[in-house]
Formats: sequence, C-alpha cells, structure tokens
Amino acid sequence: MIPVNEMVAKLRMARAVADDLGNRDFVIIARTDGLSAVDAPEPLRCMELAVDRGLRYLDSGIPDLLWCEFPTSDRGAVETFTQQIKQRFPDARFAFNWSSSFKWFKDPNPMTFAELGEMGVKFIFITLGAQHAEGHGLSVLLQAMSKDQQDGYIALQRKEFEQGQDFPTRSHHFFSGVPYHHLVGKVYDAARLGREYVETLPEDRVV
Repeated sequence: MIPVNEMVAKLRMARAVADDLGNRDFVIIARTDGLSAVDAPEPLRCMELAVDRGLRYLDSGIPDLLWCEFPTSDRGAVETFTQQIKQRFPDARFAFNWSSSFKWFKDPNPMTFAELGEMGVKFIFITLGAQHAEGHGLSVLLQAMSKDQQDGYIALQRKEFEQGQDFPTRSHHFFSGVPYHHLVGKVYDAARLGREYVETLPEDRVV
C-alpha cells in the first residue's frame, strides 16, 4: 500500500487531468486495500484501516465511487465497511468487485446484486469475468472439435443462429468493427473494402 496522502494526491491529479481535458463526466474510483493488501504486514490489514482510508479519500471531495477490495466473499465485512463509511458520508456511493476469485457457486447464500445495491453499491464489476467466459467457451469448442471434428464447430454455429438469440458474433465483421473502419477509411480516402456493409445484412450473406 502507498501512503494515504500520496493516494489522495493521485486522486486530485486524476481530477485535474480530467478537468483539463474537459471531461467533467469522468468517473474516479478510489480503491483501498486496507483489508487485502498482500504487501502489507498482516497486523496492519484490518477494517479500521480500510474505513480510515475510505474516509480520507472521501474527505478530499474527489472520488465519485469508493471501492474496498475484500479478501473474501464475507457479507458481514461488506456491510460493516459501507455502514461505517455512511456514518460520516450518508450519500456515499460504492463500487464492488464481485470477484471471480471467489467460488460463488459453492456459497449456499451468495451476495446478490440487489443486496449490494441496498448497501449503496452503484457499480458492480467482475474482474476477469470476460477472461473466464472466453476461456470456457474456447475450451468447450476445442473439446467438441476434438471429439466430433467439424460437427463440433457446426454445433457452435447452430447455437449462434438459433431463433430468438442475439449474439453479436453472428457476423465477425460487425463484431470486430469493420463497418466503422470502412467509414473512417472513406472519409480519409483510404478505404480498402470492396463493398458496403449495412446493418440489415441478410443471414445468407453474413460474414
């Protein structure tokens, strides 16, 4: 952990840069690792430290959201942190890492997004959630192709184009932003695509 005064200075610096760029809507999240910092001696990591740092950050008037990184999925710790912060800042807004490091599927009563909202959490994110989803999806595909060869990929396409589904990957050109790059290319006379791509591209021409 860095000294709290240094962190407050970094928050002020971030706000100053955002203001200089004319971006008043830039959201600044102040994070404290008072409970979870692996590089801090264990006796120093405690709720009191996390709350004190959170209050110091909010005293600066800079953060839009306060994020405490929790080492476990213990509901009680989250409730204690948010309640103690709200004693001085009743309108405080929090960010919460619904971390992929926690084995939520083994928890008989996992914290819900609705519960977090009641605690004042306004921004919920899952670190590495996309990486887990991508890795899982690719593993499923490779295992299916190893077993069923081409039919493994055909099964994937059937799911993509199943009626009622709306997967952006139906068109890898749309998904990767080809129409936008083509538009910019036309503006600067640098387009290389041989034809236009329109939003209503029929399924039999999807690429």
